[in-house]
Amino acid sequence: MSEPKTLQEAVIYFSNPDNCLSYLAAKRWPNGVTCPACGSEKVTFNTSRRIWQCSSHHPKRQFSVKVGTIFEDSAVPLDKWLVAVWMITNCKNGVSSYEVGRALGVTQKTAWFMMHRIRLVLQDETGGMLGGEVEVDETYIGGKARNMHNEKRRARIIGTGGAGKVAVMGLLERRGRVRTKIVPNIRKPMLQAHVREHVTPGSSVFTDALQSYDGLEQEYIHQVIDHAECYAKENVHTNGLENYWSLLKRGIRGTYVSVEPFHLFRYLDEQAFRFNNREDRDDGDRFNLAMSKIIGKRLTWDHLTGKSLQPETSAN
Repeated sequence: MSEPKTLQEAVIYFSNPDNCLSYLAAKRWPNGVTCPACGSEKVTFNTSRRIWQCSSHHPKRQFSVKVGTIFEDSAVPLDKWLVAVWMITNCKNGVSSYEVGRALGVTQKTAWFMMHRIRLVLQDETGGMLGGEVEVDETYIGGKARNMHNEKRRARIIGTGGAGKVAVMGLLERRGRVRTKIVPNIRKPMLQAHVREHVTPGSSVFTDALQSYDGLEQEYIHQVIDHAECYAKENVHTNGLENYWSLLKRGIRGTYVSVEPFHLFRYLDEQAFRFNNREDRDDGDRFNLAMSKIIGKRLTWDHLTGKSLQPETSAN
């Protein structure tokens, strides 16, 4: 059977441990298996234990295909891991840890940890500047007051508008990529610094009438749409980003229901990955792209839950 193209095919294909091992080994070592510790090509495979052993004598000379990836030190078998990666990379509005737990036969806590480890590889690493026509907008993300318990509402809702919510800035290159970032405020120095960091000077920048964007015309072709009057004048609009905010919030409210602010950036990475790879890629392509980035990534439980200050780091 060739590599899967649908979720059903993925479940069947990866139910075979040999397929999981050969698929992941090919992704990790396309030119042949090498020792993660010393780089030696002189390794032997132990069929019964399904691990390799380096011929050189050094610590950690025995290694599995999981070593040096987001799967390292996980007791969850690869057939469950790979199906979880498939689900999160291809479910349009995301997939909750409760659903993943039920589908894979693991606890919700285990599924939640798995999903956050997968989100680590979905971060945008392409770099480069956005250019051409770029929409810039900001939004607030947080629970609706009417859905909160009275005590939580009193603690969080301390004003109107975005009070008690998290500000997120977005930049969308039309017919291209989107980038989002949590910002502490939406004042001019903050927003304009991010525009200059990510957008090539001379590009056409479209914003709403927020005064924080005043002054961008010195470096960009800055065009403004006042939403108090209308939402579009020919090609002057931010409708692309408005659509993206709608997709993002639909996933958060409808799928995840409640997202803590200190984990929000992970969900932003997840949604941006699917959006940026929505065209010219089928489900198998998005899965393969995510799997190509699993190497050298590590997220521990202590770091995820705030018990450790160690950064998300290379697994090697």
